[in-house]
Amino acid sequence: MISMMQGVLGLASGMLVGFSLGLVGGGGSILAVPLMVYVVGVPEAHVAIGTSAVAVAANAAMNLSNHARSGSVRWSCALVFAAAGVAGAFAGSIAGKMIDGQKLLALFALLMLVIAALMLKTRARVGLPDARMSWTNMPAVVGLGLATGTLSGFFGIGGGFLIVPALMLATGMAIMNAISSSLVAVTAFGLTTAASYAWSGLVSWKLAGLFIAGGVAGGLIGTRSAQLLAGRRGALNIVFAVVIIAVALYMLARNLSLS
Repeated sequence: MISMMQGVLGLASGMLVGFSLGLVGGGGSILAVPLMVYVVGVPEAHVAIGTSAVAVAANAAMNLSNHARSGSVRWSCALVFAAAGVAGAFAGSIAGKMIDGQKLLALFALLMLVIAALMLKTRARVGLPDARMSWTNMPAVVGLGLATGTLSGFFGIGGGFLIVPALMLATGMAIMNAISSSLVAVTAFGLTTAASYAWSGLVSWKLAGLFIAGGVAGGLIGTRSAQLLAGRRGALNIVFAVVIIAVALYMLARNLSLS
């Protein structure tokens, strides 16, 4: 059973997750699991992961519809990337289970810091407004999709922070298009994880519903904020990089305190 306080905290936490997904296309899984455990008070880590996967997949899908209406999703690139990523996620999840959990999160935090540095380095790059799939960029889209999916499965995290820079690197698209398009892969990866955990009975459906409800409001605010920041050259890249650095440092601090 979920208490009244847990319900309120679940709604508030869902808003944060939805806002993050709408603003930068990532952070859903990274934020959702700690919020489930430390804020809402879900005692079982596997239930927190399974429930957050359902909530993140649903919130990512709703944010995707918000971005799609603005015409910023590059569907041809996004669908090929997501398809390759789902295949990689299955392989990565098998490998990830063989590694100690704390080491896994520490490695992921270090990877995030590298990505943040790359995002800051290219913050002034405008990107191609009409990026599309072609025979020229297909190897990069498929290759980076497979690699990103494998890493997402390996680390057990949705991968939005990896998907956005990977799409920009593979196709040269602008960050606003990469954020919008990344939600296709975040949804696909989240559904893959959610199905696996739901099959094992490791999902709290009531809590997932509250997270999703909160995520609707947060996602609308996040998407609107992303559209406003996209007009300022490099501003969205800086916000994205700062969020990544903050989460990475938090993850490293948690691992150091537990070790």
